[in-house]
Amino acid sequence: MQWLDSTTNHGEFVVVPDLSKMSLRVAKEMTEKETLRIEVSDSAEYNPNVPRYAVISQEPKAGEHVKEHRKVYVRINPSGYRKVTLPQLKQLTKRNAQAMLKAIGLEIGEVEYVDDIGKDMVLGALHKGDTIYAGDKFQKTSVIDLICGNGIDPDAPKFGEPVIDSLQQVKIDSINTINAGE
Repeated sequence: MQWLDSTTNHGEFVVVPDLSKMSLRVAKEMTEKETLRIEVSDSAEYNPNVPRYAVISQEPKAGEHVKEHRKVYVRINPSGYRKVTLPQLKQLTKRNAQAMLKAIGLEIGEVEYVDDIGKDMVLGALHKGDTIYAGDKFQKTSVIDLICGNGIDPDAPKFGEPVIDSLQQVKIDSINTINAGE
C-alpha cells in the first residue's frame, strides 16, 4: 500500500494561486511555479473592470488544495464587447425599437422627432451622427439614436394657411405636370 501512496503522492497537495486579473502569460508562470498547468476554457463576456486578455475566473478556485500537475481552467477577458447586428428598425414603433435594441445589448440615445404622420414610428437611426442601416454591426453598449415621426403630416395645410391657397397650388402643380408631359 505504501507503494501506491508514494506513486499517487497521497496526502501531498499544492495551493491554487489567485490568478484573477493577471495576464495569461503571468498566470502561466505562476501556475508553473506551483507545478500546475493552465488551460483556457473560453473567453467570457467582456468586463470593462478587468484588463483585456486577463483572467476573469478560474477553476479550481484560488486557495483550494489540489494535486501537482492538475489543470487550472481559466476564462479570459476578451479585447472588447462582442459585435451585434442592428435589426430592422424602420416602420417599428419607438417602443418596439427600443426594446429590440436593449435586448441585443445596445444603448438607446437621443430620440429626434421630425414631421411625419406616423407618430412615434421609427424613420431612421444614427450612431455618432451617421445614418445606420439594418445589418450593420456594432459593439454591445454602443449608443443608437432614433429618428421618429411626431404625428404631424408635413403636407397638411399649416394652421392659418388658407385652404384655398393649398387647393390652388394643387391645381397649378397638376397643370405643370400635364404641360410637362406634352
